[in-house]
Amino acid sequence: MYESFSLICPICGQALKADGKSLLCQKNHCFDIAKQGYINLLPVQNKHSLSPGDTKEMLLARRRFLDSGMYEPICQDVIKAFKKYLPHGAVIADIGCGEGYYTSHIKTACRAECIGIDIAKEGVRMACSRNKSILWAVATASNLPIADASLDGLCAMFSLLLPEEYARVLKKGGIVTEVTVGSDHLRELKEIIYNEVFVQHKHPSPCPAQFTETLCREQQYKVTLDRSQLTDLVMMTPHFWRIKRERRDALMQTDHLTLTVHYWLRILKKR
Repeated sequence: MYESFSLICPICGQALKADGKSLLCQKNHCFDIAKQGYINLLPVQNKHSLSPGDTKEMLLARRRFLDSGMYEPICQDVIKAFKKYLPHGAVIADIGCGEGYYTSHIKTACRAECIGIDIAKEGVRMACSRNKSILWAVATASNLPIADASLDGLCAMFSLLLPEEYARVLKKGGIVTEVTVGSDHLRELKEIIYNEVFVQHKHPSPCPAQFTETLCREQQYKVTLDRSQLTDLVMMTPHFWRIKRERRDALMQTDHLTLTVHYWLRILKKR
């Protein structure tokens, strides 16, 4: 599996080669393959905390919520984009893969060679149980352990766009499939958990110079969630850390809530 990807050492940038149950570069930097199957390519000096990224509780909530199918239309939009712009067998990286929901679906539907990368080790460990044929790695998006011009596609789901690093690892003509939130995303939920909801006009950031914007499309649909799904949704988002006690109690008394899912799908093609 490791031979399908041009992995590089996150410390010195040299190529990594499989050596038994480890990956090794020419300068003898060694990275062990965990028993679950993932590889930790996040050096201590690149960590900003002891356990960066989402917590185990957030990741478990995310897994339950995504597995309920509430964001399935988003997943299908991403899959359709990759199928349209890339051939079968393309090499695709999912940056910020979390517990692996989107990565696994892309792998199966597109018959792609996939690598899922996240800074949260707990998320990558959980992702291993989804699909053993995907290469899972702990790493930071700002310093991807991937060789220059080695990817056909890259997936950025609700995450910060890093144009210089993404352009570095993509081949010429390679694409970024980006999903960002729209202005009305989860508006009904925000009206319960916040005292005041400000009107926002969210739109994807300007197209970086390294890319051509091939598609930029706004999408909306409605979902109705029960109490447990609402709890999971809040726990998997930054909203969980911002809610006051009385607002959390109000949410816990809500049996069902219909929400607006509002997002932008954008395709950026490397020049």
